[in-house]
Amino acid sequence: MDFSLTEEQEMFRGHIRKMLDKFEGTQIARDMIDDNPERLKEVYNTLVELGCTAINIPEEYGGLDLQSLDLVPTYEELGRSLVPGLFLETMALVVPIIKKYGTPAQKQKYLSEIATGEKSVSFATLEPFNDFSPKGIQCFLEKENGHYVLNGTKILVPEAELADAFLLLVRTSKDYEEDGLSLVLIDNVNELTIERQASFDEAKHVARIEFNQLLIEDEQILGDINKGWSILQEGLLHFNAALSSYMVGAMESVVTMAAEYAKIREQFGQPIGRFQAIKHSIVDMKVNLEIARSLSYYANWVLETNEEDREASVYSARFTATEKFIEAASHNIQIHGGIGFTEEIDCHLYLKRARYYHQYLGSTTFYQKKVIDSLGWLNEEDIECKKLMSTVK
Repeated sequence: MDFSLTEEQEMFRGHIRKMLDKFEGTQIARDMIDDNPERLKEVYNTLVELGCTAINIPEEYGGLDLQSLDLVPTYEELGRSLVPGLFLETMALVVPIIKKYGTPAQKQKYLSEIATGEKSVSFATLEPFNDFSPKGIQCFLEKENGHYVLNGTKILVPEAELADAFLLLVRTSKDYEEDGLSLVLIDNVNELTIERQASFDEAKHVARIEFNQLLIEDEQILGDINKGWSILQEGLLHFNAALSSYMVGAMESVVTMAAEYAKIREQFGQPIGRFQAIKHSIVDMKVNLEIARSLSYYANWVLETNEEDREASVYSARFTATEKFIEAASHNIQIHGGIGFTEEIDCHLYLKRARYYHQYLGSTTFYQKKVIDSLGWLNEEDIECKKLMSTVK
């Protein structure tokens, strides 16, 4: 079993890194903080020219028909420079779902345009005062006069202003179980009311979208109706594997930043990197980075297989990368001392991005439970107790 990157994949990583360095790395995120997306758009156009948007799309739709592992170098390099945007949502969430559950017409329309860079897709699921769960979806799609009509509100929709289309998780049945939800594809049309919301990570723009009697045609429903939650799980596997790689790239940048600063910052007549506490902190960061990297490589490799530990591997990678990214970003600020809290250097950018992803499409506790469930560690008594507790609530 070899799930490490090949020489060609590493060479491709070099091209992505050189390109992002040309765009000044984290300056892309800083421009987004200043509400200037032009540099990000240029980066995305360059990714299209390099073929990144075609990697995991079938050949009949203009893609390269490669595997998820082939996207890992791109994910890591985007994370290294904290590139915002919708690359992960489009390539690692929307594309796998459309490939597996889309109709021929949906595949032709969306996969072809994604491959050529003409379409970026955002994902809208969260709603006001609700969580990321089937019961938290109240945005309702019902049939009226032969058409579906959508009403409701979605919040914290990533990069809504840059999106060409949205994948929505909506309720199509008042039976509050998993099979009462559906996935819907809509284009970014003028009828949508999009309002910018405040974000902890100012480089990641989020928005509130109101749907008021929006007409939805049958061909816009992705997969079987009332099966949206179960369909979404396949997309979440791909997305969380990709996100773990993105965070590994960001962690690598953090570790490098901390180690370089420890070499040049002097205290008591010597570099602080010679102090045992600093040494131990950086070593721990480096070890955690390599653990997260190995888990992310395996998670992206196992996606294309039928291994029994497929789900457990992906969610373990997501949980570990999230926790260790937060830890590394926090230690990096401590190593930098007072200057680590200033906006002039990048320490705060990485910590904010780590915190942004902490609760994104499920908390770390949510994914811990996913790992436990997928490994079958709950016995019958635990399951019955769990059902009883949910009834009490």
